[in-house]
Amino acid sequence: MYKTSVAYGFDPKMMLTMLNAKRNKTFVTDMQEFLRQKDSDNTFQWGRLFPILIEKQNEGGTLKGDYFHQDLYVAQQIYKANPQKHLDIGSRTDGFVAHVAAFREIELIDIRPIRSHVKNIIFRQADLMRMPKDMKDYCDSISSLHAIEHFGLGRYGDPIDYSGHLKGIENITQILKKGGTFYFSVPIGPLRIEFNAHRVFSLEYLIRILSPNYDIRSFSYVNDAGDLIENAELTEQSIQSNFLCRYGCGIFTLVKK
Repeated sequence: MYKTSVAYGFDPKMMLTMLNAKRNKTFVTDMQEFLRQKDSDNTFQWGRLFPILIEKQNEGGTLKGDYFHQDLYVAQQIYKANPQKHLDIGSRTDGFVAHVAAFREIELIDIRPIRSHVKNIIFRQADLMRMPKDMKDYCDSISSLHAIEHFGLGRYGDPIDYSGHLKGIENITQILKKGGTFYFSVPIGPLRIEFNAHRVFSLEYLIRILSPNYDIRSFSYVNDAGDLIENAELTEQSIQSNFLCRYGCGIFTLVKK
């Protein structure tokens, strides 16, 4: 019920937090002290009230979670590898794409339009469930981070396609040159679809669909607690248990055969 209410624009947890009497009392006392110090000084115009009631008790930043770790980790790998041409498919622009654009040019494909123009980022709008005719053997390095799980579910305006994730991976394989590197991440855990948010993939399933065309150079993952475990060993037990993840993030570094 909570997730449904948030999806429709109402967050009851946030409302209860904002109504917390202690937080509101702190806001009032802080404002009273500020006005006392201001006294008769009118250098600044007094604007509308804009209460922020939840940040005093928060940490200074969050260094956890799927997106934080995968974006930083894969950007670091690309910096080390220094490929001739790197193409990204649907990864987060204000995370991974921005990280890479800080030190090199990156091309980006997304099904949704992007109207901003930023140095080092070349954008092309396309649906990767359909192979672009001019992109076969296009690049020696490609990434798709937390994107393939959405293909074909309609969440981002894409056409409904039950096999959309398979078509996306197949087309990425055609775009990547032989011997090229594919940086790939998706949610891992018990195999399931949570419509229309995402698919969650088991490691057994992922290895089965990837192994015909790729060698696994390395595997890292973000566990359910939001911590990164680098270069994890893919044993039979860890594969079957998905490293005990219910909704983790598997990060593959793959080399096209």
